[in-house]
Amino acid sequence: MSKADDVKSMLQQALDKALVAQQPLARKNVERLRRVYSGETPQELIRRLDRYYLAGITASGGASGAAGIVPGAGIPTALADAMVFTEASVLYTLSLAEVHAIHPEDFERRKLLVLTVLLGDGAVRVLDKAIGRTGPYWARRIVGAIPMSAINRVNKVLGPRFVTKYGTQQGVLVLSKQVPLGIGAALGAGGNHVLGRLTIKSARAIFGQPPSSWAEDDRGDEVPFGPESGDSTA
Repeated sequence: MSKADDVKSMLQQALDKALVAQQPLARKNVERLRRVYSGETPQELIRRLDRYYLAGITASGGASGAAGIVPGAGIPTALADAMVFTEASVLYTLSLAEVHAIHPEDFERRKLLVLTVLLGDGAVRVLDKAIGRTGPYWARRIVGAIPMSAINRVNKVLGPRFVTKYGTQQGVLVLSKQVPLGIGAALGAGGNHVLGRLTIKSARAIFGQPPSSWAEDDRGDEVPFGPESGDSTA
C-alpha cells in the first residue's frame, strides 16, 4: 500500500471513529452549553458553537504549522492535524443537529449528514441526482425522510470524495508548512480557518434557520424515518 493510500485509510478511519465517538459528546456539549448560557436562543448558541469550532481548528492548524520547523515532523503532524480537523468538524456538525432538534441515531444517516456539510455543493448535487428531487435544507430529510437504500448509495459515493478532498487539501498544507516556524504557523492556522469558514457556510445551507426558541421536548418534533416514511423529500 502506498503512502497516499495509507493517508486515505487513516482519514476514513478517523471519520468513522468520530461519527461514533462524537455523537454522545455532541449531545452533552449542547446540554452543557444550554445550562451555562441558559438565556441564549438557539441562534445565539449556534454562533457560540461557530466561534468555538473556528478557534479550535485554527489553534490546531497553527500548532501543525509550527511543527514544520522540526525535520521530518511536518507530514505526520499535518496528518494529525487533518484528523483533529475531522473530529472537530464532526462534533460541530452533530452539535448543530442537536440544536436543530435533529437526532441522527443511525450511523449511515449520521455519516451522510456530516459528509453533506463537509462537501457542500458537491454533496448536494449527488443527493439531487440520487433522490431525484431538489430543495434547500437537506439535514432533516437526511435524518428522517430519505430511504436507507438511497442513504447507503450516496455514502458510497461521498465517502471517497471526502477522503480525496481533505487528503488533497491537507497535502497542500503539508508543503506550505515546511517553512520557518513563524510563517508555517501562520499558514497552518490560516488554512484551517478558511476550511472552517467553508464548513460553517455549508452547514447554514444544509440545516437552514434554527428554531426561534427551545422546545420543551426537542425530540418530540423529530421527523420519523424508516420504510414507512417513503421518499418524502419535497
